[in-house]
Amino acid sequence: MTNASARPGKIADFHCDVLGKLLYSPELNPLDSSANPADNSLDVTLDRQLAGNYMLQAYAIYLTESKPKTIYPLLRSIDLFREKILSCPEYEMVRSKSDLERAVAQGKIAALLTLEGADGLEGDWALLRNVYELGVRILGLTWNYANWAADGVLEPRQGGLTAKGRELVRISKELGLLLDVSHLTDTAFWELVELTERPLIASHSNARAICPHHRNLTDDQIRALIALDGRIGLTYVPYFVTDRKEAYVKDLLPHIEHICSLGGENHLMLGSDFDGIELHVNGLRHAGEVGNLREMIVSAYGTSFAEKLLNENALRFLSKNLPE
Repeated sequence: MTNASARPGKIADFHCDVLGKLLYSPELNPLDSSANPADNSLDVTLDRQLAGNYMLQAYAIYLTESKPKTIYPLLRSIDLFREKILSCPEYEMVRSKSDLERAVAQGKIAALLTLEGADGLEGDWALLRNVYELGVRILGLTWNYANWAADGVLEPRQGGLTAKGRELVRISKELGLLLDVSHLTDTAFWELVELTERPLIASHSNARAICPHHRNLTDDQIRALIALDGRIGLTYVPYFVTDRKEAYVKDLLPHIEHICSLGGENHLMLGSDFDGIELHVNGLRHAGEVGNLREMIVSAYGTSFAEKLLNENALRFLSKNLPE
């Protein structure tokens, strides 16, 4: 995979919420941004990905707090992924290492399916096994609140994993399902680190030392992810980037420098959270503007480092940890 991953300037993004928007507004067009109304658009569309030079996009299944979190909207999200995204020949679904290699070799956008919150699995291992068979390869145990598996960062009690959540970790390991710590409480994070020997990711979190938001990672958490050969997805959520009123692309630099100072140069990747946010970093309003971030990173750190952050670290992680 090393040679295949050498794609200068290409973007690998480990988190967007296109599927969440499509679930509740299925009339939206994920291929053509001009086909969507300005007041209900998508940040990530094919035309914008092509403008941004994308090679990989992780699509998260997210069931909002306003609707029942059951298996039905989860399965509907997978169907929307197939119908509205995978039906386009520009995309290649990634379930395995060979899928990833084929997508890269053919110059397609590798489309990776993830699940943000285990709620819709309803604590049923048969449902977990089935969504894995349908292509989900990364699982975040919960969103900001508690569910049957774990507490999220906004849960007042700030608890950890439930007994069933610990069983979920065990079965995920057997399946080969990768786990995502973004949204977990600090307590749940450390319990998960103790339970697993496999690499973990924080798909869309920044450094808490730079911006003291509870969704960002502490220095010890960053070191723990690095020690497990995990990955950290630099995210563009303005209030995870800075505590000032407005965020600019340059405000991501202190997060990059801090994570790298802790040993994260080979573990840092991108996790935009596009379509999961209403506010945007100035200069990063959608996938078509990611060139602004690319130019800034190249200017600040050089091309070799930029390639690691933009795509190589993410692709190396997948080529090592996806099933054969």
